[in-house]
Amino acid sequence: MKRLSLVLLLFTFISCQKEVEPDNKMETIKYIERASGEIKTENVPGEGMLKWLYTSATGNAALNVLVKRKIVSAMGGWYMDSKLSAKRIPNFVNEHHINLNECEFSDIKHYKTFNEFFYRKLNPDARPLGEGVVSPADGKILAFQSMKDVPSFFIKGSEFNLQTFLNDESLAQKYEAGAMAIIRLAPVDYHRYHFPASGKASESVKIKGHYYSVSPLALRGSLKIFCENKREHCTLSTENFGDILIVDVGATMVGSIIQTYGAGTKVEKGDEKGYFAFGGSTLVLLFEKGTIAFDADLIENTKKGMETTIRMGEQIAFL
Repeated sequence: MKRLSLVLLLFTFISCQKEVEPDNKMETIKYIERASGEIKTENVPGEGMLKWLYTSATGNAALNVLVKRKIVSAMGGWYMDSKLSAKRIPNFVNEHHINLNECEFSDIKHYKTFNEFFYRKLNPDARPLGEGVVSPADGKILAFQSMKDVPSFFIKGSEFNLQTFLNDESLAQKYEAGAMAIIRLAPVDYHRYHFPASGKASESVKIKGHYYSVSPLALRGSLKIFCENKREHCTLSTENFGDILIVDVGATMVGSIIQTYGAGTKVEKGDEKGYFAFGGSTLVLLFEKGTIAFDADLIENTKKGMETTIRMGEQIAFL
C-alpha cells in the first residue's frame, strides 16, 4: 500500500510539473563549443521543473520528500525498460538531432525499449582516441588544475568535501592537493563511459546516496549534491599519470550504474568501463598532484565560469 501511494504521488507530481514554466529571470546556462569556440545556451530538459525544485520553497519540499528518493528513479527506470517506452525514441532522435550513423545499429527499430537506445553502443570508429588523458565520455567538462580553484566556480563550492564525497579519509588525503575534472552527461548524450588512460582498474566501491539532479541548474546552487548522490569509484593505476580516481555519480531518474569492465584487470585507453541507464549523470576524475596538466582551453573556459563540450576520446590532459 505504501509503495502504491508513492507511485500515485509520483505520477501526480510529474503531471503537475508539465505546467511549470521556466522563470526567465533565472540565469541561463551557457557553455563553449570546443571545436568552434562559440558560446551557446543550453536547452535544459525539464528546465521549468528543475528551477522550481531547486530554487523555490515548495519545490525544495517536494524534492526532499519525494524526488530524491530511490523509488522515483526506480519507477522511471521501470518505465524506460518497458516496451511502452520505445515509442519515445523517434521524437527523442529528431528533437536532439542524434546522429544514427554513429550507432552500432542505425535502425531505431532494433531498440525494443527507450533504455536500450539510451545506452546504445557506437561504431568502433565513432570516437577516435587522442593523445594523453582523454575524456571518458561525451558531455560538458569543467577542469580544475587545483582543488583550491573549485569554490570559485560554484556558488556554494566550499561545501564540497573530498572526504565526504569519497567516504574515505585516506583516499581524500591522496587527492586533496591534486586536480579534478567534472564531465556532465545530459540525457541527450551518449551514455556509455570509458577509461581515460591505460592501466590496471581496481574493483568499484559503491557509496549509497540519494538521486538529486546533476543539471547545472541544480549544481550552481551547491556542489554538495555530489556528496549526497549515489556514486561508485574505481582507481585506475597508470604508468604515466599516477593513480586516476574515476567516480561515477548517479542522479534523478538514473535507475542504474552498470559496470562492464573486469575488476583487477589491465585495461586500455578507450575501453568501455560501464554505462548509465536513463537520466543525467556525471563522471568525476581525480588526479594526484603534479601528475597531469589540463589542456589550456579547458582551464580558461572553466575560469570564465563555463563548461566546454567534449566527446569521448578527446584529449583533456597531458604530462
